[in-house]
Amino acid sequence: MIDIKFLRENPDVVKENIRKKFQDKKLPLVDEVIRLDEASRANKSEADNLRAMRNKVSKNIGYFMAQGKKEEAEAEKSKVSEYSQRLAECEKLEGEYAAKIKEIMMVIPNIIDPSVPIGEDDSKNVEVEKFGEPVVPDFEIPYHTDIMKSFNGIDLDAAGSVAGNGFYYLMGDIARLHSAILSYARDFMIDRGFTYCVPPYMIRRSVVEGVMSFEEMDAMMYKIEGEDLYLIGTSEHSMIGKFIGTFTPEDQLPKCLTSYSPCFRKEKGAHGIEERGVYRIHQFEKQEMIVVCKPEESPKYFDVLWKNTVDFFRTLDIPVRTLECCSGDLADLKVKSLDVEAWSPRQKKYFEVGSCSNLGDAQARRLNIKVLGADGKKYFAHTLNNTVVAPPRMLIAFLENNLQADGTVSIPEKLRMYMGGKEKLVPVQ
Repeated sequence: MIDIKFLRENPDVVKENIRKKFQDKKLPLVDEVIRLDEASRANKSEADNLRAMRNKVSKNIGYFMAQGKKEEAEAEKSKVSEYSQRLAECEKLEGEYAAKIKEIMMVIPNIIDPSVPIGEDDSKNVEVEKFGEPVVPDFEIPYHTDIMKSFNGIDLDAAGSVAGNGFYYLMGDIARLHSAILSYARDFMIDRGFTYCVPPYMIRRSVVEGVMSFEEMDAMMYKIEGEDLYLIGTSEHSMIGKFIGTFTPEDQLPKCLTSYSPCFRKEKGAHGIEERGVYRIHQFEKQEMIVVCKPEESPKYFDVLWKNTVDFFRTLDIPVRTLECCSGDLADLKVKSLDVEAWSPRQKKYFEVGSCSNLGDAQARRLNIKVLGADGKKYFAHTLNNTVVAPPRMLIAFLENNLQADGTVSIPEKLRMYMGGKEKLVPVQ
């Protein structure tokens, strides 16, 4: 949510930003907010004048009563009543204006960074850099669920009977590999100076509205029936929510946290065969990272975050690339976003395994997350988030890139301590 003062003073900039995001239907909202803001400020000015006049007249009542001038006092009481009645109307309008302005401001997109490429959808995202040499082996790589089945490591049929499509049972070495990757990711981030956290897996609607757009909420979140609670789609939601209503001294920033959680997503819509199996699922686990920092430091931490993910994947012998997300592919709260994609030898292309985002002060503004300056002044913090790793999707890249011709899967050195010292997985005969 952008600053209404900025919108008031720069309506053309806000409109141009809307055009860059290909959301022209929202253009009239800018003028509507300006109109409501003017009316709101006029109403507030009237209310302030009424309070001043009521206070002045109230003092007159005491003066006239002391002088025994009852008629004059009654006349002043009548004025107080009149002022109070009109003031009540103004106060009601004040609430209505504030609610309407907030409702509209919540759907006006954040101002994107000047470096963001302009494009209508993800087909216009721009490759930035590749890390590692993508290899296509001279043997056929099976579909990822077939690789897992060779280790008796997955049961989709039983999961379908228990919970429906989009769920899974991981078993044996594949389940252990899943847990090993998360444990390694935890320690990897702790070694990089991040504080480890296990957050709540449910959050209130007020927090949901603070961390994401309404469109995202409808497409992603599962509502707990009869409760003001939603299952988190990523631990970023509850991690940022941890700072709601806080004032953090400048010298205590940045706050760099890494969190583990299960995640739950609706994942609406049909998907192609390569997105079946464990690619698009309703339940998964993830290691996340967030930063709360001073505004001038957010570009620096944006680079720190995405580089962490690249480095993590490279320690597991998985080639990756980074993509700069174009304007039309950015969620409304995001200032800038960079996707990390892993190489799939089977598909001979890269696919998304993580997304790094700088949200500027949008989440902080919605959740009232402020910094307390050395001079005593308070201002909104900047928030950033990024995926460290999200298995089981990441298992697709891991298995394909570490699969050998004999059907075994090599275990990189960094993972072996979490796999009981195993150097490779051997298919079940």
